[in-house]
Amino acid sequence: MKKSRFTDSQIMSILKQAEAGTPVAELCREHGMSNASFYKWRSRFGGMDAAILPPTVNQTTKKPLNRAA
Repeated sequence: MKKSRFTDSQIMSILKQAEAGTPVAELCREHGMSNASFYKWRSRFGGMDAAILPPTVNQTTKKPLNRAA
């Protein structure tokens, strides 16, 4: 699977900015992403808190990745 340009914490930050009222088009322009990516993230991560995100695992070594970036 292709590695994302954005970490889970960055995605959560972008989603929180949208919840706070920043227009989606403006967020997408600032972060260099498409509207489709934003709405895909919102459907996947919407309503989640960073503490309850599923753990990220390196698929080749099967070891958890450090989320602190």
